[in-house]
Order: sequence, then structure tokens, then C-alpha cells
Amino acid sequence: MNTNKTITAFTHLGSVINDYLVFDDEFEKLEAKDDLMILHKAVIESSKANPWFTIENIRFSLRNIASTLTEEKLQSFLLFYITTDGNRNSPKKVGVVMAGNIPLVGFHDFLCVLLSGNQFVGKLSSDDNKLIPAFGEILINNEPSLDSGIRFCENKLTSFEAIIATGSNNTSRYFEYYFGKYPHIIRKSRNGVAVLNGNETDEELAGLADDIFSYFGLGCRNVSKIFIPENVEPDFIMKGFRENITIIYHNKYNNNYDYYKSIYLINSIKFFDFGTLLLTEETAFSSPISVIYFERYNDLAALKKYLDNQMERIQCIVTNERVFDDRVAFGKSQMPELYDFADGIDTMAFLMALV
Repeated sequence: MNTNKTITAFTHLGSVINDYLVFDDEFEKLEAKDDLMILHKAVIESSKANPWFTIENIRFSLRNIASTLTEEKLQSFLLFYITTDGNRNSPKKVGVVMAGNIPLVGFHDFLCVLLSGNQFVGKLSSDDNKLIPAFGEILINNEPSLDSGIRFCENKLTSFEAIIATGSNNTSRYFEYYFGKYPHIIRKSRNGVAVLNGNETDEELAGLADDIFSYFGLGCRNVSKIFIPENVEPDFIMKGFRENITIIYHNKYNNNYDYYKSIYLINSIKFFDFGTLLLTEETAFSSPISVIYFERYNDLAALKKYLDNQMERIQCIVTNERVFDDRVAFGKSQMPELYDFADGIDTMAFLMALV
């Protein structure tokens, strides 16, 4: 596959997404084969099939993806791996087992497989099986040569030579068993954490709220645990949460909120109730929907050392503390760039080594 043609196709996809996000005409006037209509249909079907995939959350994901699909960004991204004026002569069939926790969570793998010149063989999650195929259709409409490089498996994943699989800590053991003999990347459960100092601005706390609430907290980059200095009361973060009050009106989210609030009350577990979120002290990293864990610290250097030793459980660290080299700014945890590889594993380097 010619790399330049692939970049052009993805740049076109970015333009289609941007057009869709501002399109305010009647979709009924479009032809079924039109790229805008293909995307619109996938968005509507996804929102109907999965209650967690609200239109707002799907559009949020689309907006972030479109921001990366510019010719400049794609060329710059690939510059670290290959020149963009040649063909890859020995592409491999790369099986990709995708998660379905948030809309289009597997897009980056889809993009990297095709940009690397390999062939994509996708096993979609039943929770997110409309949007990526729609992207594939739009790409092929613009660049027919991609048709031979995109395939989706309805049932069992077959005919692959390498594997990228994303799942939970439990499913990763099965992935290791079934796919261990192939070149592979197997990802486990991770979470975002935030390190606060008590001096965060209102704007930063509002950004933290976005890091917590976006996608209802279902993403591996969502903040599920915060670390707070011992001399600071944890409820100070509440003032940044004013813009997210409507989340409690989502039925499934509200059910989680009511359930865990009842559990904590019955078991006399101390918690802070923000009306949309429960905050409780806990050493674990992964909190349930509608709950955020917090832990106190008294020495930033010691906390950094501790978190450095826990990186297999952490996807990203949201903070303004400069001691964390790979820190993510408040409000940006769910806005990864092309080089923000899941689990810190360079997917492109893995894929380029195959061909």
C-alpha cells in the first residue's frame, strides 16, 4: 500500500468528520452512499445500540479524532518511522481485537495498521461495531486500493499473522494463551490518575471534572483515582464540577450513583457526595462508575516513586506538577495525540517491524 495514498484517504476522513460535526441540513436529502450519510447512520445506530454511547460522547470522540487527521500531523507522525513516498512490499495481516468501552476506542490501532502498510483484520466489540466499519467504507470510497487492506471478522478472528488485543486483566490471560505464538501486543486494564496540590485553579478543576466525567468515566484514560496532600480537604475539587450536573440525568449512570451511595451508607463507609459523584478514600486505582477514589500523600517525591512503580496500572497522570515528565494537562486526558500510545507501547514501531 502506498503511504501517501493512505495519508490522503485519512485526511479525507478527517474532513468528512469535520463536515459532519457542523452539518445542519437534512440528512434525508443525502444519498445512502454519501460519506456524510454513512457516518450519520453509524452514529445513530451506535447510540441506539449502546446506552453509554450518547450522541454527545460519540461527537466528542469524532472531534478528537478529526483533530489528528490532518496531512501535517500524519506526515509528522510517520516521519519517525518511514519515508512517506514508498510502498510497503511485504504487508502482514494484523488481527486487532478491539475493546468497546468508549466510542471508537480502537481507532488508533486501525489507523496505525493501515499507515504502517499492513492489512487490518478487525474483531469488533459488540458494544462498538458500527463506527469503525463506517470509517472503513469512507476510506475505501476515497481510496479503492484500501479495500484489500481492511477486513472485519463477524465471529472468530481468522487468517492473521500478528495480533493487537485490548481487554481486561482477565481476558489478557486468554489472549496470551491463544495469541502468544504470534507477534503481539496485549493490553490489560489501566486507569488515569490525578495528582493534586490543592492550589489548582478553577479552570484546572473544571478540566479535572472533564477528565473524570467524559464518556461517563468508562475510558482507560479517564481519571479514576486522585492523590491529595494530607493538609487539604478533598472536597475542594467540587467547585470545578458545576458544568457536569446533567450527567446524573443519564439513567444508567444515575443507577450506579444510587447503588454505590446505598452501599456506602449501609456499610458506614465515609464518602463525600457531590450530587453527581461519590468520593471515597481507597488505595485501589480502578473505581466504579460514579465513584472516584482518593488517597492522601505528604511527600511528592515519594509519591512519584510510588507511581513510577505502579505504571503497569496507570494509563496517564493528570497534574501540573513538573516532576512528572509525561504529565497530561487538566482536561486533556481524553484528547490524546497520535503519539500517545496505549499502555506506553509504541504500536507503530511494532507494526513497522513486521514488514
